[in-house]
Amino acid sequence: MRKVLLFLLFICFLSSCVPNKNLIYLQGEPVSLKEIRETNDAPYKLQVHDNISIDIKADEDKYVKLFQNTTSNSVGGGANIPGQTQGTNLFTGYSVDRYGNIRIPYLGEINVLGYTTREVREKIEEKLKDYLTEDVETFVTVRLNGFKYTIMGEVGSPGQKIVYQNQLSILDAITNAGDITVVGNRKNVQVIRSTATGVQKFEIDLTRIDALNSDIFFIKPNDYINVMPLRQKSWGTGTTGLQTLTTIVSIFTLVTSTILIVRGL
Repeated sequence: MRKVLLFLLFICFLSSCVPNKNLIYLQGEPVSLKEIRETNDAPYKLQVHDNISIDIKADEDKYVKLFQNTTSNSVGGGANIPGQTQGTNLFTGYSVDRYGNIRIPYLGEINVLGYTTREVREKIEEKLKDYLTEDVETFVTVRLNGFKYTIMGEVGSPGQKIVYQNQLSILDAITNAGDITVVGNRKNVQVIRSTATGVQKFEIDLTRIDALNSDIFFIKPNDYINVMPLRQKSWGTGTTGLQTLTTIVSIFTLVTSTILIVRGL
């Protein structure tokens, strides 16, 4: 009976530890592609509650002062945002309202929902022609004010994150959240994305080197990343060999003590 019990505890010990291969990212050797593969990197289309910065420059400031944002519409009361250009920086922190519009002085409301930043720039450039003469050269820049995403599950620091850059890989996003915990499933990381046609869910195995070629390796703004737990977490037996051994020794001691007590009665 004791041998059977020890054998069962040994099996439990082997199965409850998290294998080292489940903790290592991007395993394997890179494979050279035989043909050029099109990268799925479609431009991001703006959504409600996105925040964009608009910068207009001209030969002289006087030509664009009319469109300067002097209201409290800017983020932080007009404070500078990391990565933001300086100089004749006229618009900062326009939030897309629930109708998909932004409101710019004199230019009025502009619908940006479902448009790329390039398309919004072209819209603004077209509207400026109604106010500026052809001999005035302008340069318009439109970009997202930060890359926002939400990460949950088995990571060191879950929650909503904002990164001030234009492109973000899923590994960058996870690293920014404190990395995946020991009991997080690196083989099954989910990305949930809201699109104009509905909600989409993707899965990616970050332990494989070919994850770098995945269509979702680069995430989109407002994505949700869900890191699933390993089964070892639900078992509660420990994540390392030492933790598991300690748990098994405690169980073995309890069982042995119970048997001795029963026999002594």
